[in-house]
Amino acid sequence: MKIIDIIKGNKPSLSFEVFPPKTDTAFDSVWAATEELAALKPDFMSVTYGAGGGTSAYTAQIAQNLQDKFSVPTLAHLTCVSSTKKEIQDQLQRLKDYGISNILALRGDIPEGMDKEHLEYRYAGQLIEEIKEFGEFCIGGACYPETHPESETCAKDVAYLKEKVEQGCEFLTTQMFFDNNILYNFLYRIREAGITVPVVAGIMPVTNAAQMKRICAISQTALPQRFIRIVDRYGDKPEAMKQAGIAYATEQIIDLYANGINAVHVYTMNKPDIAAKIQNNISEIIR
Repeated sequence: MKIIDIIKGNKPSLSFEVFPPKTDTAFDSVWAATEELAALKPDFMSVTYGAGGGTSAYTAQIAQNLQDKFSVPTLAHLTCVSSTKKEIQDQLQRLKDYGISNILALRGDIPEGMDKEHLEYRYAGQLIEEIKEFGEFCIGGACYPETHPESETCAKDVAYLKEKVEQGCEFLTTQMFFDNNILYNFLYRIREAGITVPVVAGIMPVTNAAQMKRICAISQTALPQRFIRIVDRYGDKPEAMKQAGIAYATEQIIDLYANGINAVHVYTMNKPDIAAKIQNNISEIIR
């Protein structure tokens, strides 16, 4: 099933992101976690893709298993910055052979020390065009409500996003955010610019203090004072922080649905118990 057909309606949807193992030794535990998440019957699941294609085989295997065993539609991430055109073509064929019909097309992080002048792909839009030409896939893309860290201005970021849509991107999934007003302002800007594709809101439940430190280290995501106070108060109490993080994410999701954002994607960190609690908290809302 195509993701665009799931998210374009008026019914609220809830989906989960999972990530493949980085090593063979972690495969069994990650596989089991993805199956537990699939058993919750989300509207769809996305499976991430390691930089340089390091987990590409696992991405396809996990996505296929979730579809075939649990009948959960899957969205396979695909990054291009470290890949050759031949590698991308091979991966597209692999995904097709595995029965995957949805791709989230991403540039990916440029590895430190890589010679940018000789990259075959420098922008996600180039990958989107290639997938479009290959055919048969529903194509999604990423967007940054707080502006991509590498963009010079907000206006240029929106202009580039519009280019991606024109190149074949059918829907967008946001980077995590912790203040819903940031998303609402972003949606106003892109709609004014003529970007009309559906936007899936990405929500990250922060359930331990170390998670917040990693978020601050790798992104420029704004942290509202209300959120910081929760971490300050409960960060050294693991169970309390977990409960508070789930409650905060739940409140965000309820507010999004109430304001007409019908597609929410939870970055689960492969934690079925957290996803299950959030799903239970909104069970009547998404029914």
